[in-house]
Amino acid sequence: MSRPRTFAPPAGARAYALVTARGEFAVVDSPAAAGAEPRGIALLLPGYTGSKEDFTFLHEALGARGYRTVAVDGRGQFESDGPADDESAYAQEELARDVLAQAAAVGDGGPVHLLGHSLGGQIARAAVLLDHAPFRSLTLMSSGPAQISVPQQQRVKLLRDALAVLPMAEVWEAMQAMEAPEELTELDEGGIADQADLRRRWLGNKPAQLLAAGRQLCTEPDRVEELAAVPLPFHVLSGARDDTWPLPLLDDMAVRLHAHRTVVDGAEHSPNTDRPAPTAAAIADFWDGADARRRPAGQRTRRPEPHRRRQPD
Repeated sequence: MSRPRTFAPPAGARAYALVTARGEFAVVDSPAAAGAEPRGIALLLPGYTGSKEDFTFLHEALGARGYRTVAVDGRGQFESDGPADDESAYAQEELARDVLAQAAAVGDGGPVHLLGHSLGGQIARAAVLLDHAPFRSLTLMSSGPAQISVPQQQRVKLLRDALAVLPMAEVWEAMQAMEAPEELTELDEGGIADQADLRRRWLGNKPAQLLAAGRQLCTEPDRVEELAAVPLPFHVLSGARDDTWPLPLLDDMAVRLHAHRTVVDGAEHSPNTDRPAPTAAAIADFWDGADARRRPAGQRTRRPEPHRRRQPD
């Protein structure tokens, strides 16, 4: 059976504007399945050129495991508003504070699981470093310790150069005629949407957000040691191949974080669209045991040996 090629929310989910202390953000909010024991709430952050729709194929499976999942467009992404020209509004700390406000708005007074894909993982990391109290765990999906690989930096630079001189619609046409940043092409290959939906999403992004995010991806420092001192359980999840952050970097980051590590066979940079069923299973398995993995503040555990838990079908 082919997967639906629309941006419509999955069955039972609602798309609406989440009101927070830092403004409104477009979300897709999917409840725990009827009859499932409620196990918690999760906030899902998309990557560069992505959106809340990147998680469409995870909601139902995570809901069946008892999790309410809220996928969000960040400031200036797709259907969330933001300034078109002011890059300072998209400084990483500003986006991290947005995440804290989003967590407060969806958490019903309790901590939530936080998951970030690619750029979203680095924003999630920044939010946890500002204040880890609103979170039960942190999952970094295809999101590495520092800047992206040199080939991906070159692609992002081409995109940023185009954005500096061309309207968004003309940049979209140019991207269709050449190799685009990996997250855009992988979403298209994942079958989550047709070209009309992808174009509509692209035109919804604010140019300043794309420029600032591209710069962040190419200059992000390694903050793994800071993060390792935070008393949260961590999960490093990726596909079996990743050109944005090669797997040895992700493996090493997992060791440095004392993190649970999952590699999803048959997936690349976007396991959430490449292989949603095993990806959702791995995420839910980690969340189920996250509270037992939580460390008291200040406690450091022995540095573990590298280990990958592979996630097949």
